[in-house]
Amino acid sequence: MPLQRYAALLRTYLAPQRARVGLLAATLLGSIGLQLAAPQILRRFIDTARAGGEPRTLTELALLFLGVGLANQLAAAAAAFLGAIVGWTATNRLREDVADHCLHLDLTFHNQHTPGQMIERVDGDVTHLSNFFSQLVIQILGGVLLCTGILVCLFLENPIAGAVLTGFALVALAILWRCRDLAVPAAKATREASSRLFGFLEEKLSGLEDIRANGGGPYVLDRFFRVNHRFYHASRKSWMLHATLFMIVMGLFVTGYALALGLGVYLYQAGAVTLGTVFLFLHYTQMLRGPLQQITHQFQDLQNATAGISRVDELLLNRQRMQDGPGVDLPSGPLCVAFENVTFAYPGGDPVLKDLSFEIDAGRTLGLIGRTGSGKSTIARLLFRLYDPNQGQVELGGQPLSAFAMTDLRHRIGMVTQEVQIFDATVLENLAFFAGNVAREQVLDVADTLGLREWYESMPQGLDTPLESGGGNLSAGEAQLLAFTRIFLSNPGLIILDEPSSRMDPVTERMVRRAIQRLLNDRTAIVIAHRLTTLEMVDDILLLEDGRKVEYGPRDALAGNLDSRYRQLLDLGLGEVAP
Repeated sequence: MPLQRYAALLRTYLAPQRARVGLLAATLLGSIGLQLAAPQILRRFIDTARAGGEPRTLTELALLFLGVGLANQLAAAAAAFLGAIVGWTATNRLREDVADHCLHLDLTFHNQHTPGQMIERVDGDVTHLSNFFSQLVIQILGGVLLCTGILVCLFLENPIAGAVLTGFALVALAILWRCRDLAVPAAKATREASSRLFGFLEEKLSGLEDIRANGGGPYVLDRFFRVNHRFYHASRKSWMLHATLFMIVMGLFVTGYALALGLGVYLYQAGAVTLGTVFLFLHYTQMLRGPLQQITHQFQDLQNATAGISRVDELLLNRQRMQDGPGVDLPSGPLCVAFENVTFAYPGGDPVLKDLSFEIDAGRTLGLIGRTGSGKSTIARLLFRLYDPNQGQVELGGQPLSAFAMTDLRHRIGMVTQEVQIFDATVLENLAFFAGNVAREQVLDVADTLGLREWYESMPQGLDTPLESGGGNLSAGEAQLLAFTRIFLSNPGLIILDEPSSRMDPVTERMVRRAIQRLLNDRTAIVIAHRLTTLEMVDDILLLEDGRKVEYGPRDALAGNLDSRYRQLLDLGLGEVAP
C-alpha cells in the first residue's frame, strides 16, 4: 500500500480533529521526554551513591525519579485516552462514508453481496482501522521519536556508544521495513474468509425454518465446515507470518542488548565512563526494546490495516452504473406512466420483459397480474430505476426516467411490499423514517384520512409504542397499515402496491382495503396482485405472460368480454392466479 494512501486517509479523517491531534502530539512528546529523563536521574543516583554523596541528595533524586515516573504514567494514560477518541471518531466517519457509498450503488452490486458480507466489509474492516488512526500514530511515531531521543542521549554520553547503537537501530529498522508487507496477502485473505463466513451464517440463519422443514441440516453443516475450514487455514497462515516477524525482532533485540553490555564493560574498564553511565547504556538499550516491539506490533496492525484499506478501497472503487439525469421538475398530483417497447434482462440472465408497451393515464389504477416470473416485480424495479431497460424507454409524468435526479424520482414514487421494513423504534419514528420534521398532529391527521386513528390510539402507548426490529410485535396486516401511513405522509404521485391484502385476517383485511381506497384517491397506482378479489378497486388490467403483454384494457370491459382471459379467470372462480 503506497504511503500516499496512508497520508491521504490521515489528512481526510484527522484534519477535522486538529485540536485533539495537537493535544495528543503534545502529550506524546511530554511522555517521551519523561521516559528519557528517568534513566538520567538513575545514572546520577548511582554515581552519587558510589561517590559517597549525602543522603539528602539521594533522597531528592529518588523522589524526583518517582515523580517523573508518575507523570509519565499520567501522560501515557492521557495519550491512550486521546488516541482512542481520535481513532474511533475517524473510523466512525470512515464507516459512515463507506456505508453511504454502498447505499448509493446499483442493485446489481447488492445482489452480488450478502448482508453478512456487507456488515463484515463496512463494519469489520473499518474497525480494524481504528488502531491505524490512533495507536498507530502513538506507538509507531512515538516509538520512532523515543528511539531517536535515546540515540541522541547516547551520543551525548559517548560518541562511540551512540554510533554503535545507532548502527544497530538502523539495521533493525531496515530489516523491519523489508518485512513490512510480509503478512499483507495473508491478512487480506483472512479478512475475505471472515467476510464469507459471516455472509454464510447470515444467509443460513435467515433461512433456518426452510432448512429444517426441508431436511437441509446435514448439507448446511457440511457447507459450514468447508467455509470455516478455509477461514481457519487463512487465519493460521496469517498468525504464523505475524509470529515470524515478532521472532525476528526478538532476535534483533537480544543481539543489541549483548552489544550494549559488551560495549559498556569495555568502556568502563578503559576508564572512559562511570558505572552509572554503563547502567545508562544498558537501560537505554533495554528501553529500545519497548519501541521496537511496539513498532513490530504496529507493523502487524499496519498490515491488517493495509488489508482493510485495500478492501475498503475495493468498495469505494465501485461506481454506480446509472447516473443521475440533469434533473427535471415533475408536476404535482398524479403522474402518468408509459413503457415503450421495453426489453430487460437481469445481468447474466434471459430477458424478463420482452418488447413491453403500455400506458397509465394520470389518476388511473392498473391491476398487474400474471404467473410468478412473468415480470410484474421487474416493472416496479424499472420504475424506481433500480435498473435501466436494455431496450426501449420508461417514462413518468411525460419524461424519461433518465432525465430525473434519482432522489427526486424515488421521492415521487411510493411502494408497499408484502414484507414491510420495521425498525427498532417507536411507531412515530417508524412512520417518519426518523425525520424530525414530521409532527405528531400530521401523523394523526393522516390516520384520520385513512381511517386508522382508532387503531393507532388502541396501541399501548399510542404513537410512542416501541416496535421490535422486523415487526415482531405486529401482524403482517398491521405492518402494511403502517406502510400506508408512510406513503401518505410522503404524498407521492405514483403508488405501487404488491399484493396488499395477502396473509392477514378478515378484520385487518377490511381495514387495509378501506385504507387502500383512500390512499389511491387522486393518485396513479399499480396494484400487483395474485388474488383476483384484490383487483375490484382498479380501473385497468394488464395480464403478463413470459414477459409479454397478453391482455390490457379497462377492467369492466375485460370482465364483460366473454373471450377475455381475465373474464375466463373470473368465470373459473379462481381466488388466485395460478402460480
